[in-house]
Amino acid sequence: MVSRGVFYVVTAILLLTGLLLIAYQHLTFGVPFVPGEQREVWSVEAKIEFDPQGNTPAIVNFALPAIQPGFTQLKQSTSSLGFGIDYIKRHGLNYVEWTKRNAIGAQILYYQADFLVDASAYASSMTVPEIEESVEPEPYATAMKEVENAARSRSADANSFTAQVIRELNQENETSTLLTKEYNRARLLVHILEMAQIPARLIRVLDLEDGRRNRQLSEKVVVFNGTSYTIFDPKTGVSGLAPNQLIWTDNGYSMLDVTGGRNARVSFSTLCNKISAVEAGALKTNVKRIAGDESVSFSISSLPIEEQSLFKSILLLPIGVLIVVFLRIIVGVKTSGTFMPVLIAMAFLETSLVVGLIGFVAIVGAGLIVRSWLSHLNLLLVARISAVIITVIIIIGAISVFTYKLGLTEGLKVTFFPMIILAWTIERMSILWEEEGYKEVLKQGSGSLFVAISAYLAMNSVFVQHFTFNFLGLQLVLLSLVLLMGNYTGFRLTEMKRFKPLVDQIKANRNGDEKEQEAKRLYTELKEVKHDPHQAYRNWKNKVNDQLKEEKDNNSQDGETK
Repeated sequence: MVSRGVFYVVTAILLLTGLLLIAYQHLTFGVPFVPGEQREVWSVEAKIEFDPQGNTPAIVNFALPAIQPGFTQLKQSTSSLGFGIDYIKRHGLNYVEWTKRNAIGAQILYYQADFLVDASAYASSMTVPEIEESVEPEPYATAMKEVENAARSRSADANSFTAQVIRELNQENETSTLLTKEYNRARLLVHILEMAQIPARLIRVLDLEDGRRNRQLSEKVVVFNGTSYTIFDPKTGVSGLAPNQLIWTDNGYSMLDVTGGRNARVSFSTLCNKISAVEAGALKTNVKRIAGDESVSFSISSLPIEEQSLFKSILLLPIGVLIVVFLRIIVGVKTSGTFMPVLIAMAFLETSLVVGLIGFVAIVGAGLIVRSWLSHLNLLLVARISAVIITVIIIIGAISVFTYKLGLTEGLKVTFFPMIILAWTIERMSILWEEEGYKEVLKQGSGSLFVAISAYLAMNSVFVQHFTFNFLGLQLVLLSLVLLMGNYTGFRLTEMKRFKPLVDQIKANRNGDEKEQEAKRLYTELKEVKHDPHQAYRNWKNKVNDQLKEEKDNNSQDGETK
């Protein structure tokens, strides 16, 4: 026999393991706890146009999107007529390369990628650049130095220095005008930061707006402070990115290189789609698997569709089992058969509750009538059960045909009832009727229906179906709860009514001298026993001895008086 301590340890391990598996699927694969949650997926299409240059072979290199926090790239594709396609690495960075030997006329290439808005994505391809030596010509080098000196005196670190440089460049004076006319604002800011020995890099950002076309990338500047970085708008000085801004290039190299072509240009189109959070989690899992991530998804959604449909119903059975265990062991509801109500509840899921109840009562009622006739034939058990099974099938077939002829197609769903279980239910109810009477049959029958309806309501919940299908760890949690309830040996809730007269008497009676209620005295004694049982026993013993001594003295005085 397993000790109570080992039992609780095993139960706690099962419960903790189940909860950890649920948390693992939620945090790693983004599986939501609530059904109906949706995620945003942005489809971005880059359109590359250029004109061929003579008979020179055309080679087009286009930078792939950067890896950044807040987004997970789900897939990518290209579209190009007559071009060879290859994904290459250059300068340690990823590019898509189109090649064509004889390009005639205006050429159009397409690159499309889907990005999931993912709050759990923290990876970044941003690296700290090396500071290049400033080789700016005069008078621009002196002007940059002047801006640097002015900003340095009013700053404390790299970020505040950047903000002050942008502020200086926004002022309308001779120095800022000279520099902004000659340099692009973002590149000018990078040059001044490098002159101040602050690592900085120019990046290109795409604003994600639903249904927009012919969009261009905007330039931002990344300022590094050690390994951390801050992104600045070089014109306004605003730091950080908006939630709908996607970094396309963060490497400092060109985004598009065209060999054998001219007048190259890139434009972007964006479109936002909504998908379920479960589907988004499955897509993320697929991306990680392709990337070589060995994370294991414990979701049934990773199985083929046919197996998913099968498991979707099977995984609901433990919910019904938990309801049955609670109502039978804790509440004390009597049922005909142990887990018959769960199977009936599964049938209710297919037939609907009202049709299922009518069908169940009709089949069991007709079956009991036939079974009462069979009892007079003195058949052996196997033959009698076989006859009941055949009778149940005949009844189900008759109900289906009759309701179909009446145009009630709902009646066809009674075929979902478990016929063998119904036959055994009819057999047990018939024997119970003979031994205990019809009242006990009604009690257990109504109890079975009550449990079946309770299990049906639980299993029919959208939240329960979502949780059981997507979190296999829930099965371990249910197992631990069933084990805990199976260890309960106290009174059932339905048995508590037997103690109501005793409770009323305790509350009403007083303790001998009519000054203290009996319930209050019992509560005080119980509290003393829990606090120190040995001292409570000594107090009780001394009190009894005092009472016995007092009675003895009284008896002695009465004897002397006589």
